[in-house]
Amino acid sequence: SPDELESYPMYCSPVGSYDQEAALYTSPRSHEELGSASSWFGHSHPEGSIFCPEHLASDTVWDGNRDGWEWDGDGYMGSDGNRNGDEDGSGDRNWSSSWTVLEGGILTFFKDSKHSAAGALRHPSTLTTPEHTLELRGATLAWAGRDKSSRKHVLELRTREGSEFLIQHDSDGIIAAWHKAIADSIGRLVSRAPCPDAESGAEFGSREKLGGGEEKRAVMGNAGGESDSSRVRNKLRKFLQRRPTLQSLRERGYIKDQVFGCSLQVLCERERGTVPRFVLQCIQTVERRGLDIDGLYRVSGNLATIQKLRYKVEHDEQLDLDDGRWEDIHVVTGALKLFLRELPEPLVPFSHFEQFIAAIKMQDPVRRSWCIRELVSSLPPAHHDTMRVLFQHLCRVIEYKEENRMSVQSIAIVFGPTLLRPSSEEGNMAMHMVFQNQVVEHILNQYSYIFPDG
Repeated sequence: SPDELESYPMYCSPVGSYDQEAALYTSPRSHEELGSASSWFGHSHPEGSIFCPEHLASDTVWDGNRDGWEWDGDGYMGSDGNRNGDEDGSGDRNWSSSWTVLEGGILTFFKDSKHSAAGALRHPSTLTTPEHTLELRGATLAWAGRDKSSRKHVLELRTREGSEFLIQHDSDGIIAAWHKAIADSIGRLVSRAPCPDAESGAEFGSREKLGGGEEKRAVMGNAGGESDSSRVRNKLRKFLQRRPTLQSLRERGYIKDQVFGCSLQVLCERERGTVPRFVLQCIQTVERRGLDIDGLYRVSGNLATIQKLRYKVEHDEQLDLDDGRWEDIHVVTGALKLFLRELPEPLVPFSHFEQFIAAIKMQDPVRRSWCIRELVSSLPPAHHDTMRVLFQHLCRVIEYKEENRMSVQSIAIVFGPTLLRPSSEEGNMAMHMVFQNQVVEHILNQYSYIFPDG
């Protein structure tokens, strides 16, 4: 009995070989060829032989086909001398003995222990935590070459993730049986793998079977990996071909054109105006609630609430900024600054940046004011009108500087880098920031001259 075992019968030791996965073991050779072993039950069949401990024999079910070579209970096949190696597989010090279990498409390796393995013969559930558990789906199996290991009878198992395991046994009969068992398991998994039906583009859930009888019986090294990659590519290609167009999604109302991050010119054309509606709403809300609030535009609002407001703007045409969720005025001002900051091209277009910087550097104040006014008037309509409305509002904010503590310089520091920036971050950023602030400050001080119709 297992309790009396001091050593394990030949071919029936719990020391299995592993490199990734184990399962219930089915030998394609006759059990007479392997020799009889006490406390083990063998069942012969033209397809091969099934081995299990005697106490599990009554629980073993075989339904007459290859897929039936699986167990209702836990069956184990131990092989004395089975070893597994590290990924390099080159040194004996990297090999270790293991108790190996192959069940379905899972290969499991347990730490070799006479005590735990003997107990597991009677109570399979008492096996310790596996050292390795490998899924055979997508794996490849081949005989290892001499470059992998100097040992004889070595299998090379490579998982779908690319991990490599070497499995070795001193007996050519047993290692051949394990090769067939693992290969058959991989073959069954390949033959059962579904993929979308190429002929049915309308039904996303349709599937087709891959692989014929030959694929069920053959495991090809590199071909298996290439086949797996091809299936993935085919699935992705068919999925992309069935995707609805962006225009159709817009027509159905699933996708709305964005507001934040949209080109100012495109947004205004879509809204049939020259100033974005969201900018007008924010300005009207701030002026209605009071321009005397301390730190207006300088104090940051709650970022999470600002993002909620942004989401509302993107998905709801009927935006109500008087909703209680936006009662904090700093959330509204923060959303307006975020909108301006996320413009793909700032309020002062990239093409005008260097000209504005050159104008602000002029020593003659009269010529400087004239050049900046001409540059502002040359801006595209959406940029010009939005700048006019925004700076008119900021001038009103400055009128309450005693209450809100927002002077011309304070406003320029807040809005300078947002409204005026270079197309690339190369160059002297600190010097650019100084001139950016000076341009905004100049436009605020000369608003009536620059926008005579404002």
